[in-house]
Parts: sequence; structure tokens; C-alpha cells
Amino acid sequence: MGEQNPAITEAQGHRNLLILLFAGFVLSGIATTIVGPMLPIFIRRWSLDDGQAGLFSSIQFLAALGGTLASSAIAAWWGYRPALVMGYALMGGGLAALNADTHGVALTATAAFGLGYGLITPGTNLFVAELGGVKSASLLNQLNFAWGAGAMICSPLIALALKRNGLGILLAGTAVFGGVLVLGLLFVSFDVQKHANDVNTAGVASAAIGLGVTIALAAMFFIYVAMENGVGIWSAEYAKRLANGITGMTTLAPMFFYAGLTSGRAAAPLFLRHLHERKIVLGALSLAATATALLIASRSLPVATVAVFLAGLGCASVYPIFIAWLSRWYGPAAKKIGGILFALASLGGSAGPGLIGAVSKYSGSLRVGLLVPLAGAIILIGLVLLLRRRTAA
Repeated sequence: MGEQNPAITEAQGHRNLLILLFAGFVLSGIATTIVGPMLPIFIRRWSLDDGQAGLFSSIQFLAALGGTLASSAIAAWWGYRPALVMGYALMGGGLAALNADTHGVALTATAAFGLGYGLITPGTNLFVAELGGVKSASLLNQLNFAWGAGAMICSPLIALALKRNGLGILLAGTAVFGGVLVLGLLFVSFDVQKHANDVNTAGVASAAIGLGVTIALAAMFFIYVAMENGVGIWSAEYAKRLANGITGMTTLAPMFFYAGLTSGRAAAPLFLRHLHERKIVLGALSLAATATALLIASRSLPVATVAVFLAGLGCASVYPIFIAWLSRWYGPAAKKIGGILFALASLGGSAGPGLIGAVSKYSGSLRVGLLVPLAGAIILIGLVLLLRRRTAA
């Protein structure tokens, strides 16, 4: 009986920690996507042109890039807790100050919560992967389901707050949420260690991985997030052009993308019980490519809405499985390598929408611009096939 008590205590600690990490990813989903619905407010308030308005997104992703790089170094030296605590403190403070009266303060607030979710994203994903062990892909899909839920509810929450004159209250509530997470993470136990045999096995596995596999995985992180952000960010503008104006449905187009993303991540653990991860990734990427092609070919808003939802559904399980592969293949070295890969993912998140815009501008057609995420999905399918020996493990 005495030997069971530590196990029960550890299981309770795991549960409490996972509750905090999952709740934190809901807030991260809101923070990651909040600039989009806030941009019309900023443009009206300070009479910004498109270039000035786009600076918010650029600052957000550059700060996130810095956060991901810092997170890797912090985790390697002091563990996961410090980066998570600092990240949620910055995220809460930044969101609270986002509705500022001055342009400079709002930009600084954007940088703060961008840095915050950059700090929390690598550590949370890698730590949950460690806790999940052989079931890491399933647990990571559940974690990123929480992120998708936050992203999906962000636009409706902003719309409701504006309708009721409660934007300041909403943002203050997110700050309080961040503060609660900080307090919880300060006191919850992070004393979760793998068995010695698991660590040794992971170390041997990571040593056997060549540079080519690492480069391929890095490309997969970059291209996937570029593809996801590209479709998510441009879906509203594409819907607006189809409808020849802004309507309620065009404004909510990104919500349909994140609804597909979220529902797919909710269902992924069930599929992972019966199908191999590689088959799920290839099927998901094929669906994403087909849905993007349907979006490009669409001539009506209902068809485009269905295509956007299916594109989100196709993207759903891909990134969590990539993270599970990172943790499984590299073992303890994933803390250091993960910082670089998550940084590349942040760069992809910034580069994807920008590349779509550039191609659209020079071709004179947003349909042509959307060939960028379609090409990204096809390239990812090719990379997964190239890594078939590694992904079959």
C-alpha cells in the first residue's frame, strides 16, 4: 500500500498540471488570433493605412519568434516552469493593455503577448509530449484542441464585447485568466521524470537521426504553420471578394476554419487508436490540399465556407503529430532542437500570409495567391513520404 501512495500523488499532480496547461492553451488561442478582429478597431481609431495596420501582425510574430528561441534556452537550463510563468504574465499584461488609447502602447502590448505565447508554446507542447509517452500524439491533439477552441471563440467574443460596449472588460478578464494561470503554475508540481530506461532509449534514438531528417522536420514545421496561417488569415478577405462586400458570413469565415481545426483535433485521439500516425497525416494533408483546391475553384460563398471548414479539418491533426515525432525521435535533445523548430514555425506563421499577399498582388488574383498553401500541402505530403522509414516507427 505504501508504494501506491506516491503513484497516486504523482497521478494527481499530472492531472492538475495538465488542467493548467490545457486552460493556458485556450488563452493562447485567443492571444494568437486576436489581432485579426481588433484590426478594424485600430484602423478606425488611429486612421491607419494597410501598411501601418499590418505592423501589428509583424510585431506579434517577431516577438513570438524571440519567445520561442528564449524558451528553448530557459527550458534547457531551468526547466519548463520559468518560461511558462513569464509567458502567461506577459500574455495577460499584453492583452489587458491592447485596447489602449495610444498607438504605441497598443503595439507594445501586442509585442508583449506575442512574446508571451512564444515563451509558452514550445515548453507546453514538449512537456505534454513527455507526459504522454507512447500516447503523446493523442494527448497533443487534445492540447491543441484547447488552442483551437480559444482561436475559434476569439472573433465572436470580440464581436459580442463591441456590441455591448464591454471590450475593456473582456480584455481585463483575459488578464485575470493569465494571472490565475501564473499563480497555479508557481505552485503546481513539475517533478515529472521519465524512467531511466526511457531516457536512455531516447538518447540512442536521437543520436541515430541524421542531418537530413532534422532539415526535413524543420521544413515541415515551417511549411505547415505557413499553410495554416495563410488559409486562416486570408479566408475572410477571400469570402468578402466572393460576396462583393463585408457580411456577417464573410467576417466569420476564419471561425469556420478554426471550427474544422478544433473538431478534427477533438476526433483525432479516436482515430489514433485504430490508424497509424503516418496514415493520418497523409490523409489529413490530402484533405487539406483538396479543400484548398476547392476554395480556389469556388464561385459562391457557401462552397467557399465548406472548403474553409474542410481545410481546417485537414490541418487539424498534422501539427500535433509533428510535435510528437519531434519529442519521440530526439528524446531529451528535443528541448534544444525544439526551440529552433518552433522558431521556424513562428517564421512560417509570418511568412505564409505575406507570401500569399505578395503572389496575389503581382498576379492580380487572390485565387492565384492561394496556390501557395496548396503547394505547401503537396510538399508536406512529399516530405512525409520521404521520411516513411522514420515515421513508420
